[in-house]
Amino acid sequence: MHVSKPLSNTPPYPFLELRKLANNLREQGISVIDFGIGDPSSPTPDFVIQAAQKSLQEKSKAGYPADFGNQDYLQACADYLKKNFQVELDSKTEIGITNGSKEAVFHYAFCHLNPGDIAIVPTPGYPSMKNGTIFAGATPFYVPLKEENNFLIDYQAIPEDIVRKAKIIWIQYPNSPTGASPSLDWYKDFYTWASQNDIIIAADEGCYIDLYFDKKPHSILEVARENIITFYSLSKRNNMTNYRIGFVAGDEKLVQLFGRLKSNIDSGIIDCAQDAAIAALRDDNHVQSMRDEYREKKEILLDGFRAVDFDVREPDATFYIWQKAPQGMTGVEFAKKLLEKDLAIVCTPGAWISQDDFLGQNPGENFVRFALVPTKEEVKTAVERLKNFY
Repeated sequence: MHVSKPLSNTPPYPFLELRKLANNLREQGISVIDFGIGDPSSPTPDFVIQAAQKSLQEKSKAGYPADFGNQDYLQACADYLKKNFQVELDSKTEIGITNGSKEAVFHYAFCHLNPGDIAIVPTPGYPSMKNGTIFAGATPFYVPLKEENNFLIDYQAIPEDIVRKAKIIWIQYPNSPTGASPSLDWYKDFYTWASQNDIIIAADEGCYIDLYFDKKPHSILEVARENIITFYSLSKRNNMTNYRIGFVAGDEKLVQLFGRLKSNIDSGIIDCAQDAAIAALRDDNHVQSMRDEYREKKEILLDGFRAVDFDVREPDATFYIWQKAPQGMTGVEFAKKLLEKDLAIVCTPGAWISQDDFLGQNPGENFVRFALVPTKEEVKTAVERLKNFY
């Protein structure tokens, strides 16, 4: 069987490996506490489910949905951006629907990149950024997110020959896995640099932008929209991972180009998911309760790390903890240690979601990622196991 080069050169999606490891423990009858995959354990809010049910009943005879989103959904997205970031966009031209973020981030590379082109990609980072680049036949240039830079991409350190060739630069803030979130001044300087070098900014910002612990994160659209496209998802904001819905927003020419690509890939998103998303976007109360819940779980886990003398860093946003492995251990070694039967704690080795950067170093080598998705009681249990073990 012939397999395409991009697929044959792509390792299994890292989170599939985590599921296997966790399932192996469960098959042995061991109670596993799984911080590995960022899939919320809390249910979708009832009012969102009710909106989906009502839509299914009312639109049971509907045909294909609109390729790039129903107008009432797109307007709800525009209203959300105006309410939360004071960004006014035209819902008919500057916003389009997506199947969550994953497919959109992956496919966006096909809008601009040809074989031999370069996209600048942060490492660690969401795998779809580099995978989409590779499948488009282009080359990712990996720039590390380092603690000494507060995990902000050091665009000034990118070699000039790469800057001249690059078509796209990817950023993801609030950042998975580091939890970093830039200031508005940083966004302004970054946008100036990208504009001067005629590089499109692809910002995967909307998955975690509403999940923060102190200061509310900014959107890069507060700075400008020309040559910027942003990616949003309701998966984490609204516990709607299985609805597969989100949107792109920004520069009209970029959004419409993506819509042209998307119309050749799928036939739109089911109406009931769009109607459920409208209800979700209009409500902020449940999002605040989620922020409170994640803050509680973060404090429980970090206090547990402090109790066993782990080096601790507070994240700005997301529901992730980017944790340094204990002295003398790599992230992979630490993650394997946590899988011992007395601990049975699953986390993600940083090296699994990082690439070697342009200097040949893996910035995730000594880290692991904890997703704060277990219940509060499970987080407490994990802390007790750590204290008993260490």
